[in-house]
Amino acid sequence: MKISKETLEEFDIDYDISRLAPPEEVVFLDIETTGFTARSSYLYMIGCAYYSEGRWCTIQWLAERYEQEVEILNAFFEFVKGFKYVVHFNGNQFDLPYITQKCAQLGLDCPLDDLKGIDLYKRISPCKVFLGLSNCKQKTMEKFLGIDRTDAFSGGELIGVYHDYVKDPSEFSRNTLLLHNEDDLKGMLSILPMLSYHDLFNESVHVKKASAETYTDRAGETRQELILIADLPVFLPKPVTASANGCYFHGEGSEGSFRIPIYTEEMKYYYANYKDYYYLPEEDVALHKSVASFVDKDHRTQATASTCYTRKESRYLPQFEILFEPIFRREYRSKEVFFELTDELKRDRAAFTEYANHILQMIGTTY
Repeated sequence: MKISKETLEEFDIDYDISRLAPPEEVVFLDIETTGFTARSSYLYMIGCAYYSEGRWCTIQWLAERYEQEVEILNAFFEFVKGFKYVVHFNGNQFDLPYITQKCAQLGLDCPLDDLKGIDLYKRISPCKVFLGLSNCKQKTMEKFLGIDRTDAFSGGELIGVYHDYVKDPSEFSRNTLLLHNEDDLKGMLSILPMLSYHDLFNESVHVKKASAETYTDRAGETRQELILIADLPVFLPKPVTASANGCYFHGEGSEGSFRIPIYTEEMKYYYANYKDYYYLPEEDVALHKSVASFVDKDHRTQATASTCYTRKESRYLPQFEILFEPIFRREYRSKEVFFELTDELKRDRAAFTEYANHILQMIGTTY
């Protein structure tokens, strides 16, 4: 068994890892195998990254013979006794089940259940479309952040290298195998800033400025939009711009801006208890029976759900779930709902903060 240790000098991570867990309690895991199924392939390397004495380090166990699977597993299990969290990239789908199955095959106890798992892929992948990523592979995320790899081989290509290494060990083959695993470990550390986008949707932005601006659209029409400037809960490693349903978000560094259309028009508020109302066709409005009972019967009808409304000309903002009431619609069956931009709301910074988070969630989940 070959053990390789390295201290990553001046390896800085632009992300506060304590958001995940205390750094000293975290171990990053990546394995290398000769196939996807534990029963019909070999586990030939286990690599870990960890934080020690103010620096990031790596340790790798390489099976120089097929029979050394037990040795590298036992060495790994002994090492992780000092940690509480295991971080991996899509390890729930491969690394962890593979190790569990391999232990069962070899008759070993598997202590990984004692560690709390943190899957970077699972946390970042929901942001794929928001970030404009073609996929959520680790190398794709590294490329998004401008990270260059040293190794030139894929995991699949290294299977042949390992078989050759077992038959005829060479320094070149060993270094090639170690380098790929090491770069996977470094890559996991390097893409931690991608978690900032996960945090963006799971924490709160705070609006510090709100204003209504006028602009001319491409058709020459005068429009208004609400501009919200907000402090973000994290520092974004790369700027991001996204839009949905006419609303726009741009995030850069620790500041975000929102552009949301303001609709100045007549909309309708629908009363829920329509059986208590009369509809007045000539006025195109519904009135409560306690008032409308004085109206001539020829000028009133029993209101229905679709005619039980009052009309109001005002300025409105869209909402994509019921956030503020009363809610307004253009028509009874309209899926779009709005709330009124009142003078009181204009002075309510907390309401604008709630609204900004609402818009951000809508943009992030509208694909």
